[in-house]
Amino acid sequence: MTHRHARGFFRGLSLRGRFALLSAVAVSVAIIVAALASYFLVSDQLNNQLNQTLTRLREPNAHNLTGTTAEKLAQLCSVGFMRFPGSADQGPGSGPDSGPGPGSGAPFNQEFVSADGQHCATNSQLQVAVSDTQKAVAAGMVEALPGQGVSYDTYSTTGEHVRVYTIYVGDNIALSSIGSLSVVDSSLSKLTLWLAAAAVGGVALATIAGLIVARSAVKPVRRLTRAVEHVAKTEDLSIKLPVEGRDEINRLSAAFNKMTKALATSRVRQHQLIADAGHELRTPLTSLRTNVDLLLRSERTGRELPPGRRETMLASVDQQLHELSGLVTDLLELSRGQEGSARRTMRVALHESVGRAIERARLRGPGLYFDIEVEPWYVQGDPTALDRAVVNLLDNAVKFSPAGGTVMVRLKGGEYVVVDQGPGIDPSDLPHVFERFWRSDSARSLPGSGLGLAIVSQVAEESGGKVSLQPAPGGGTVARLWLPGDPGAA
Repeated sequence: MTHRHARGFFRGLSLRGRFALLSAVAVSVAIIVAALASYFLVSDQLNNQLNQTLTRLREPNAHNLTGTTAEKLAQLCSVGFMRFPGSADQGPGSGPDSGPGPGSGAPFNQEFVSADGQHCATNSQLQVAVSDTQKAVAAGMVEALPGQGVSYDTYSTTGEHVRVYTIYVGDNIALSSIGSLSVVDSSLSKLTLWLAAAAVGGVALATIAGLIVARSAVKPVRRLTRAVEHVAKTEDLSIKLPVEGRDEINRLSAAFNKMTKALATSRVRQHQLIADAGHELRTPLTSLRTNVDLLLRSERTGRELPPGRRETMLASVDQQLHELSGLVTDLLELSRGQEGSARRTMRVALHESVGRAIERARLRGPGLYFDIEVEPWYVQGDPTALDRAVVNLLDNAVKFSPAGGTVMVRLKGGEYVVVDQGPGIDPSDLPHVFERFWRSDSARSLPGSGLGLAIVSQVAEESGGKVSLQPAPGGGTVARLWLPGDPGAA
């Protein structure tokens, strides 16, 4: 399977299948690594034990022997020097029939080899053919530290797997200790079978456990998936997922619940906004259509309208168009905040916005006196929205103030205060002043959309501030808008 096919296969699996596969692979790798480590540790231990057995002899001294090389070999083999530290001395005659070495657990033999290839053994077991390594050690051609020899694996003359340890004993003679590897090989073979069986069983158990764990782990995800599919199919935002903990799945469920709640709230607001906008648009559109129909009928029939009536109707149409334009602008501004549209935020000089609002208010209320005290204040927010909020509060003061009245404007410490001398607000109306399209009985005859204060409230909330309206002492209304910021220079 190529890398591309493997990746396609993995992507084609379900989430539960991926969990099960990954957990099975992870456990399988851990089991295989543990099995290999166990095998090598046991193999190393068994080989070390055999090596210790082969090297635990007392070296004979061939320099004290006389005669030819063959005679020396015969003397060494007949005397037998297979002695081990801690064991009872084996006297003359014990060598040829001495049998296995102490603690070896396997057949054991010693073989003397000369540099010219002559050799003899202390017993008839585990004899090996003379190798070049043995002859090289006997000739002194292989350098080794004192008491150390050369070890290698080979096969005996009968085909048995053995290990040969060869040391130099003097006078061109080397001693080879030969130990059978049958016990080591048999133990390692059995260990291999057991480890293989354990690995296969472990992989099978890991796969089963992975499926069980994956099924349990993916169950909340499947529940969330069904909920999302239900919402996508039915648009039913009332569905709620149970939250029973603080893990990632439950946090995801809680986030899903918050999302559906926010969407449901947004939908309700949209429907309410459309309904309110339709209600508010109906009156000016009806009046506008009536005036236009009368003007068109007059043109079509050739019947003149009473003197001044045409000009009055055209002025009414112009006013209604301005109201509609303002209403649409307010609706767009209000919908931006309700739909969570990203606003352009920057550092805004609020005192400059107040200054521009005052200049506009002077034009709209030429007969009013403005008592102004403005200090520098900088806030973080959308400059257009902040300008709109500042203007709306001041426009309300101008609209409700009597001719020759005073409008007080203050900006200190981030608090923008506008006080008018109008009729004020009935205490029973205060809870509703920031609702969309709400207008008091005294304001229904005045121009406006009923969205100005709703926009101010929305801007205050977006900027981390707050807004309030209160009756002013002696009559009128006090509007307060507080926005967080600082008086420092930009």
